[in-house]
Amino acid sequence: MGRLQGKRALVTGGGQGLGRAIVEELLRQGCDVAIHYHKSAEGAEAAKLAAPPGVRAACFAADLTQSAEAQALVEQSVAFLGGLDILVNNAGDLIGRRRLEELDLAFWQRTIEVNLTSTMLVTQHATPYLAAAEQSSIVNLASLAGRMGGHGGSLAYSSVKGAILTWTRSLAKELGGRGIRVNAVAPGLILGTAFHNTHTTAESAAATIATIPLARAGTPEDVARAVAFLASEYDGFITGATLDINGGVFGS
Repeated sequence: MGRLQGKRALVTGGGQGLGRAIVEELLRQGCDVAIHYHKSAEGAEAAKLAAPPGVRAACFAADLTQSAEAQALVEQSVAFLGGLDILVNNAGDLIGRRRLEELDLAFWQRTIEVNLTSTMLVTQHATPYLAAAEQSSIVNLASLAGRMGGHGGSLAYSSVKGAILTWTRSLAKELGGRGIRVNAVAPGLILGTAFHNTHTTAESAAATIATIPLARAGTPEDVARAVAFLASEYDGFITGATLDINGGVFGS
């Protein structure tokens, strides 16, 4: 506690699910936070209210698949925060479940845009500000699906989340000399989010929990604490790493 006091963070997809929990944890630890949202304006505003006295938060809307909007988000966030120390690339979605024979080019490309292109664009525009902070952190949201392949119909999503793992390792090498550390978290089954409420049935969740050594699903707070830890390592020796958060199902 205290290492994030006064640090300046941008969290993408901060209006719901894991993003909202991450925002609230960073605020709790004294971080000023720019909260990005695309459609979840109400959730973003609610997350903003979690800011303790003396800690600042503001909400900004953008479609991160569009370079101009990603750039505007970063510039608005930096203007509000007065700089940037931490970037959390959380925005992304499964979109839908389709097996190989059901994939069409539009769905494939949309999955890449929402999960990978958005991360590239925000990071690209944020990097000069992170470098100016001299010691800064990027935390990317990957997935257990990117490690193992996901459940049926998540071929496209698993592929792009696997790409996030490689992106993290490559970017850590590229940006290390500029004082920017780049890490990722790879959550497994995290219930209590719109993602799993939409894409995971109760039967599927129960079957997955039966395989988890800790005998429970994760919570958004489990992920948020891990993200805050990696974010706080802005002056540490951890970079290019992925922290698995899955109750013991799978490790690196």
